[in-house]
Amino acid sequence: MEQKTNKYFTIIYLLILGVVLGATIYAGAVVAPVTFHSEKWLGGELLSRFQEGLIMTENFIRLGYFILFAMIVIFIYEGYQYKRFNRDLIKTLSALGAIMSGALFKYFYMDSIIQMQMQGESVVESTIFENMHKGSEIALTLFMVFIAILFVRTLQKELK
Repeated sequence: MEQKTNKYFTIIYLLILGVVLGATIYAGAVVAPVTFHSEKWLGGELLSRFQEGLIMTENFIRLGYFILFAMIVIFIYEGYQYKRFNRDLIKTLSALGAIMSGALFKYFYMDSIIQMQMQGESVVESTIFENMHKGSEIALTLFMVFIAILFVRTLQKELK
């Protein structure tokens, strides 16, 4: 019976990893480019870059909830596997990387970006903001890579 429970637990885990990976890729590859080029879709410049940024921030705040949920699920699933002596260095390091990069994105970069946006448009045009934004992109990219590694490695181990 425990084997079946573990199998279903693994299926749910893989679904969650797939959903969060897909949502993260979609946000970066589709939502951001469309949002930051709204003039193409609206027939003219109706929104400023700052306003587009506010919309994009709201999208990433909502994505942050998925990221947080995934971090919790990763912690539980990989912790359970570790406790059962079903250990894998690649999965352990990827799980830690996903949790750290996800937390960095959600709790450091997003909070910092929101605080800067609250100070107005002039702050958002600063080099500090640009560096903060670039850091958030790097953290999110790392998160996606770690999630992809966890997904593939879990599939490899479970399909044996």
